[in-house]
Amino acid sequence: MRIGINSFLPTISTRSIVRAMTRALITGANGFVGQHLVRYLQQATTWELWALGREAHPQLPTVLADLLDRSAVATAVANAAPDLVVHLAAQSAIPQSFRDPAGTFSINVLGQLHLFEAIKSAQLDPIVLVVGSNAMYGMAHRSGLPADENTMLCPADPYAVSKAAQDLLAGQWWYSHGLKVIRARPFNHTGPGQRADFVVPAFAHQIARIEAGLQPPVIQVGNLTPQRDFSDVRDVVRAYHLLLERAQPGEIYNIGVGQSVSIQSILDRLIALSGQTITVEVDPQRLRPVDVPIVACDASRLRSQIGWEPQYCLDDTLSDILNEWRSHVATEQERVGSHINQ
Repeated sequence: MRIGINSFLPTISTRSIVRAMTRALITGANGFVGQHLVRYLQQATTWELWALGREAHPQLPTVLADLLDRSAVATAVANAAPDLVVHLAAQSAIPQSFRDPAGTFSINVLGQLHLFEAIKSAQLDPIVLVVGSNAMYGMAHRSGLPADENTMLCPADPYAVSKAAQDLLAGQWWYSHGLKVIRARPFNHTGPGQRADFVVPAFAHQIARIEAGLQPPVIQVGNLTPQRDFSDVRDVVRAYHLLLERAQPGEIYNIGVGQSVSIQSILDRLIALSGQTITVEVDPQRLRPVDVPIVACDASRLRSQIGWEPQYCLDDTLSDILNEWRSHVATEQERVGSHINQ
C-alpha cells in the first residue's frame, strides 16, 4: 500500500513512551532478511510496521523512495514519522561490489546518509538500528582470534569498505548529532529465502536440481577453504528485535554463534542430506579476487548485555534451505510439465 501525505505522530524522545506507541520503519523490508524480520516482528510485537523502498511492500504501508533520491527520502521519512528505524537496505553481494564498487558505495553509504539527513530534517528522534556486516573486520581475522567490537576494521573487498564507512558514519551521527543509533555487526547468516547467488543456497539449488534429474551429478563451486561463522537468519532477526528493545544507543554489537565452519563442511553436510553421489568441480567464475581465510565471532557483549542466544543449529538450517530448494525445483518441474502437455 502506498502512503502519501499522512498525519504525523508527534516527535517522541522518551524511550519508555516510545515503547507504548511504537511505529517501526524498515528499509529493505522486501529483501531476504527484511522478510524474515517483518514476519518475526508481526508475531513478537504489537508494533505498527511500515516499509520504505522503491516498491510497495505486499503487507505493510509503504512510503515510496529510492534511498539515492535525497528529496524523496526526506518526504518519505517525514510522512512515516517513525519511532524506530531498521536500516536493512543494501547492496550486499560481494561479487557485485567488485563489478560496481561505486554503485555499492552509493547505495550503502550515500543512501544511509540521506536517511539520517531526513530524520534530522523532520526533527524526529527515533532509535535507529544500522545493520552492518562482519566483513568490515576483514583481514583483522588473520590474527586467528574471534573478532569483538573493538577489533580493528580492515575491509578486504569493496562491499566491506562500504559497510565499514556505513558503520563509521552511524557512529559520527551519534557523536555529532545525537542520533540514537545502535550498530549491529552480524556475521554470515543464511536461511530459507536467500538468493542462489549466495553460497549456501547456491549449493542447495544445484543439489535439488541433481536430485530431480535436471542436471548431471556435478556441482560447481568456488573456494571451499574459507571458514565462516554462520547463523540462521531467524536467530539474527530475533537479535535485531532484542537490540531495539534493550540496547543503549551508541553501542555496537556483533551477532554470531561463535563457531566457524569451512565452506567445504557446509557442502559436505548438504550432500550428505541429499544422499546423492556428487562430483565437485571448481568454477573459476565463482572465485573471488580475495577471500578472508577464517572468520570467527565474539558475541559476548550481545549475550551478556542483551540476553541473546542462538536457537537454530546449523544442520537444521541447512535442511530447511535444501527442502526449500527442493520445493522450488518441484514447482519448476510442474510448470515445465504443464507447458509440454498443453
